[in-house]
Amino acid sequence: MKKEKKLLAKSPKSEVSCVQAGFALLIGIMLCFTGCGKNNNTIRVLLDWTPNTNHTGMFVALDKGWFEHEGLRVTITQPPEDEALVLVASGKAEFAVSFQESMGPAIAKKRDALPVTAVAAIISHNTSGIMSLKESGIQRPADLAGKKFASWETPLVTAVVRHIVENDGGNFNTVQMIPNFATDAFSALQTDVDSIWIYYAWDGVAAEVSGVEINYLDLGKIDRKLDFYTPVLAANTRWIADNSETTKKFLAAVSKGYIFAIENPQEAAEILLRYAPELDRTLVVQSQQYLKSRYKGDANRWGEIDPNRWGGFYHWMYEQGLLEKDIGSGGFTNEYLP
Repeated sequence: MKKEKKLLAKSPKSEVSCVQAGFALLIGIMLCFTGCGKNNNTIRVLLDWTPNTNHTGMFVALDKGWFEHEGLRVTITQPPEDEALVLVASGKAEFAVSFQESMGPAIAKKRDALPVTAVAAIISHNTSGIMSLKESGIQRPADLAGKKFASWETPLVTAVVRHIVENDGGNFNTVQMIPNFATDAFSALQTDVDSIWIYYAWDGVAAEVSGVEINYLDLGKIDRKLDFYTPVLAANTRWIADNSETTKKFLAAVSKGYIFAIENPQEAAEILLRYAPELDRTLVVQSQQYLKSRYKGDANRWGEIDPNRWGGFYHWMYEQGLLEKDIGSGGFTNEYLP
């Protein structure tokens, strides 16, 4: 899902635009960060990557005027790579799309922890896993032994692969962790690797669309400890505490957007395509169909985070030496959800 960065403009219905079409990416980002957020009715949202079906509910809310109905001016932009949480923590934005696994190290620091809090689960259960071509014969975690895995070279990736391989009786020491930062999973699999970590809603569905036969290891189903929340909507902790009513209004509109996408996946896909026309239509439509039952999943309401599952994953990260301290169920709140 990681593609070339693109700056996003506001809905044509909005009264004020933070960035104008045609500006260079850096200039646009600087304008947004310096020209927005002057009052608590202006909300700056940072995506994680370029627009995709993880973000549909926010674009629906923007397109339908539901933010405006709540009295909010919302701008959705693309930040510099891997900087969204830092920008939110430093007050350069109010909300960002992030991941539980990324937030953990940021909030578990014994010194200089980032003031960020997850306020909603965009997808109720982990839909990421490991994809390989059918011909690779990787049908279970132990089969990764002796194979080449496209690694992002992060401690978390190594820990997860080690965990699932060894728990399945395989020898992790024989897994060849190959540094690979390809933005396209299929490109990676056509080079010198046998498997790669993906989000099924995008790369898995892309395989279906392309008729490519794959094997898929679903991390959340392999081990409940790995059924973490990814992605989430994160916020500046201090800002939401000082602007609780505005936060509730924002999440009310966002929740409405995702509920619409659940109930109207075809129309929701068309809305996303209006904001990101460069995306493949067939992929977006089928991805939207895949996610319609997964945004809310078995939660009582869209966005709700289970403290046991949230804390269980952080306890596992702590046991793996990935966190400086065991933060348990810290780092999230459900209190602003409608």
